[in-house]
Amino acid sequence: MNLDWTKKEFEAYLLLYAAHCNHIEDIEEQNYIYSKVDEKTFHKIHTEVVVDSDEVSLNKIEQYYFENDFTQEEKDSLLREVKKVFFADGSVDIQEKKVFTILKKIIQ
Repeated sequence: MNLDWTKKEFEAYLLLYAAHCNHIEDIEEQNYIYSKVDEKTFHKIHTEVVVDSDEVSLNKIEQYYFENDFTQEEKDSLLREVKKVFFADGSVDIQEKKVFTILKKIIQ
């Protein structure tokens, strides 16, 4: 699969996947993501996330991550942002916890 995302598009995909992983995308989660990426990027990537299966999404995240260089600071920041998406609606469900564990293994 050829992923020609920018790092900002990757960040949008990662955060939107996190918001969508439990199939409940709250307005608070969306608002947090809007604070991180512009509206055009949000809508472009949102469509992709909604269409992709969990397996495809995780494969895309893993592929982009391994094909691009991230500093430790960028890795830490991405994981913090994923946590903020999960907590944006005030609670973290079991599916979000599972996804965070998987994402943590990918983004080391």
